[in-house]
Amino acid sequence: MAGWLFVLTLAVALAAVYRPFGDHMFRVVTGTRHNRIERGVHRLVGVDASAGQTWGVYARSVLAFSAVSILFLYAFLRLQDRLWLSLGLPAVPDHIAWNTAVSFVTNTNWQAYSGESTMGHLVQMAGLAVQNFVSASVGIAVAVVLMRGLAARGEKALGNFWVDLIRITLRILLPVSVLAAIVFMLGGVVQNLSGGVDVTTLTGGAQHITGGPVASQEAIKELGTNGGGFYNANSAHPFENPTAWTNWLQVFLILLIPFTLPRVFGRMVGQNRQGYAIAAVMAILALGSIALTVGFETHGAGTVPQAVGAAMEGKEVRFGVANSATFAAATTLTSTGAVNSFHDSYTALGGMMPLVNMMLGEVAPGGAGSGLYGMLILAIITVFVAGLMVGRTPEYLGKKIRAREIKLASLYFLVTPVIVLGGTAAAFATGNASTVLNVGPHGLSEVLYAFTSAGNNNGSAFAGITVNTPWWDTALGLAMLFGRFLPLILVLALAGSLAGQRPAPENDGTLPTHRPLFVGMVAGVTVVLVALTFLPALALGPLAEGLS
Repeated sequence: MAGWLFVLTLAVALAAVYRPFGDHMFRVVTGTRHNRIERGVHRLVGVDASAGQTWGVYARSVLAFSAVSILFLYAFLRLQDRLWLSLGLPAVPDHIAWNTAVSFVTNTNWQAYSGESTMGHLVQMAGLAVQNFVSASVGIAVAVVLMRGLAARGEKALGNFWVDLIRITLRILLPVSVLAAIVFMLGGVVQNLSGGVDVTTLTGGAQHITGGPVASQEAIKELGTNGGGFYNANSAHPFENPTAWTNWLQVFLILLIPFTLPRVFGRMVGQNRQGYAIAAVMAILALGSIALTVGFETHGAGTVPQAVGAAMEGKEVRFGVANSATFAAATTLTSTGAVNSFHDSYTALGGMMPLVNMMLGEVAPGGAGSGLYGMLILAIITVFVAGLMVGRTPEYLGKKIRAREIKLASLYFLVTPVIVLGGTAAAFATGNASTVLNVGPHGLSEVLYAFTSAGNNNGSAFAGITVNTPWWDTALGLAMLFGRFLPLILVLALAGSLAGQRPAPENDGTLPTHRPLFVGMVAGVTVVLVALTFLPALALGPLAEGLS
């Protein structure tokens, strides 16, 4: 009962903030006036805030910003021993520096090292924590561009990346993280410069920061970016997550931006009901995942779980099984990757659910921005399938889904499976899967989880695997890099293609995309796509383990 009350209050709170916070984000991304700080930043970096960008220019801006960020962060890590506040720590090894730089810039925040013995304060605060903000802003900005493409009436300009990046960071992520930091301090989260902290819930990732004020970085984390935290215990440690209500607040912040972005979408296209439909699909998939994860963990198969009544191994006793399983579902349904329990210790089928959540494409509700644009592409694929059934040219919000659009949408959903399954196969083929702690199906699950987490920019792990080797750091770095930017380019190209069309008026043959039938169709297409793609791998891993 306590577990379901936890979920119910989350649902009520998210419903309460859906309109006001969504409207705030809508005003941020559609406003034309710039405040004094923004104008100062524009002058500093040489941005013409009035200049619009086509999808190609926008994509080049995203890639240029991200490439410079990777190079800067890599250099920062390699030169750490020569910097102020290095705490006497040596330079970060080249393969770990590469992996970490890519990890933070792609909003993954995967951790292949112990933060407290690897990173100094300056690198943590001025390097890693900065990327926790701006990498999340990039994801939200790309989602906004796709919304603009769907709402456009033939114009080619889709906004200005630099304006979007600055506004989202200064007006959305910073204010919420500051307010949440104050609340976390009231709840007992420590404020210091000495301990590690998980910084990825608000912005989406899985790395724990040791430098910087812990409470404020905890707020960043809960807005979508994650980490190892004190003693590498993440949100299970009382310094970072002291009480049941701070645990609730972390999950709320994990879901806040992804679940309210559909409101921005509805207002952007001039039909709030379209936003409600997308939010409904997200909610159906999320509630289904939470129910299955909690169910598998509270009724776990095996002699010990059945004897004690639940699978408590790897769980924090302050939160129990239900709330730990809910946290696990929330953190993998989004691209956060924070944990308050040990996913590798879950029952076979309970541990399968975080895997499945990521394999869904993290669209329910997904990462900050990435979840919404993934769900909108699923909606486009759904109307294409529906159009084939009745022999009509498919349309979404008056935009025709032609060969170009469906090719881009299809490629979007092929990228991640190629990365995940190809990387898993490469690990076994090259002998590098020998670093797993377990043999048999669970060992396969550990490798599969690593590449699923990296390819989907999540950052959590089945931790029974050693990944701080040159091969793993390089392979997972490439998985994070391609898993972030290839889909992102395809989304921007799709936005440009849709923006060039003038919307056609609705007629009697137009498929209503705001009704329960369409909501159910999108949810079904999402599940079917994952089942057809990943079921063989799941059958060899967690399903085989669970059924045995």
